[in-house]
Amino acid sequence: MARTYLSATRQNGMEATTRPATWKLLLAFSIIYFVWGSTFLAIRVGVREVPPFLLAGIRFLIAGIILYVWMRSKGTASPTGREWSAASFLALLIFVFDYGLLFWAERRVPSGIAAVMMATIPAFMALGEIAVLRTQRLSWRLGLALLVGMAGVAVLVLPSKGLSEAPVDRIGAAALIIASISWSLAASLSRKLPLPAAKAMSSGVQMLAGGVLLLMGAALLGEFRGFRVQAVSREAWLALAYLIVAGSIAGFTAYVWLIHHESPTKVGTYAYVNPVVAVLVGYFFGGECIGPRTIAGTLLVLVSVVVITTGAAKKPTPLKQAEEAETAEP
Repeated sequence: MARTYLSATRQNGMEATTRPATWKLLLAFSIIYFVWGSTFLAIRVGVREVPPFLLAGIRFLIAGIILYVWMRSKGTASPTGREWSAASFLALLIFVFDYGLLFWAERRVPSGIAAVMMATIPAFMALGEIAVLRTQRLSWRLGLALLVGMAGVAVLVLPSKGLSEAPVDRIGAAALIIASISWSLAASLSRKLPLPAAKAMSSGVQMLAGGVLLLMGAALLGEFRGFRVQAVSREAWLALAYLIVAGSIAGFTAYVWLIHHESPTKVGTYAYVNPVVAVLVGYFFGGECIGPRTIAGTLLVLVSVVVITTGAAKKPTPLKQAEEAETAEP
C-alpha cells in the first residue's frame, strides 16, 4: 500500500535520469497497482486469526528493520535524534492511527470496501489544503468532486431500501474515515519535518518506529493475552509474509524507483486503481459481495479521486517558493 511511504517521497522531486526499459516500467506499475491493491485482502485474511494491532506491528517492524539494515549496509548514515523524533511522530499518525485502524476495521468491513473508503484520502488532503494550509482555493470543480466523494461514502454506509446489498458496518467505516484523516494530516506535516534525505532510510525508520508503536498499542489493548502463536494457521502466516515481502519491501522499491523515472501524476494513478483491484480481488478470492451498493459507492468515490488528483496545480508564488526553499532538506 503506497500510503506507507508518502512522507519519504514528499521531500524530493523526480530526478532526471535516462529512460528505463519499458518492461521495467510495466513491472513497477504492475506491482503498485496489483500488489498494493491485493494487500487489503491479505490484511483481512491475517486479522481473522491475529489481533489487528499485533499483526500490523509485526509487519512494519520486520519490514522497517530490513530496510534500515539494508540502507546502513550501503553506507547510508543513521538518522539524527531530530530525524528519529520526526519519523516517530509521523509513524504515530501513519501507522497507529492510519494502519492500526485499517487493520482493526477489516475485521468488520470487507477488504474491497475498506480500500474504497481509504481512497477518500485525496479528498481530506484537499480539504486540509483549503481550510488549514490555505494553499488551495475551493473552486466549483473541486467542491463538486468533494461532494461526489462524500456521496459515495454515504451510499456505502447509509441504509437504503433501494439497494439490496447490506450496508457497511458504521463503526468500521468511522474508523476508516479517521484513518484517512490521520494520513492526510501526516502528508501535510511531512513537508515541514526534518526527515532523513535518503527515501529508503526515511521510510525504513518510519516503519520501524511504527512497528514498535503498534506493538505497544497491541499490549495496551490486551492483544497479547490469550494469543497463541501455534494456533495461527499457515494461511494467516502466508498473508503476513505477503504483506511484508510483497506489500512493503517490493512495493516500496517499485514506488521509489518509479518516482525517480516517471511523473508524480502518473505514479499517483495507483490511488484510483488500487480500490478497483481490491474490490475484484475480494470478490474472486475472498468471497466478498459486489452488489449495486458497492458498485455505486465505488464509482462515486473513484470519480471524486480522479477529479481531485488530476486538477490543475496552483502555481506557487515567489514568496511561497522562498518559504519552501528555507524549509527544504539540504
